[in-house]
Amino acid sequence: MTASVVAELYGDASIISTVKRAILWGLLVLVPCLATTGLSGYRATSGAPRGLALVKLRRMRIIGLNGICVLVPCALFLAARAAASRFGWPFYSIQALELLAGSINLTLLVLNFRDGLRLARRQ
Repeated sequence: MTASVVAELYGDASIISTVKRAILWGLLVLVPCLATTGLSGYRATSGAPRGLALVKLRRMRIIGLNGICVLVPCALFLAARAAASRFGWPFYSIQALELLAGSINLTLLVLNFRDGLRLARRQ
């Protein structure tokens, strides 16, 4: 998100395109990492999460849906538009949606990290 904002504010079309392409490559790492994190958390609860673990699982579902249904399509759209130097209201509208969805996911991930630390202290 930071790279996108900095590129938009201070970069030219080639920098924006480079950032958008890098985000696509980053998804190849990020998506499996998030899936592994969710799965490992579920397995740690022996398939029956309760309390904070259940809250974390519910957040991970939202994070996953937000990522698959909003963030990945946005990243694909923005990368294609940036590569073609097609900036305009559709690009910036989707950029705003991506930043909003990314902020939501980041907030939920921070809350999960906090709750994970709380769970670790209890054990």
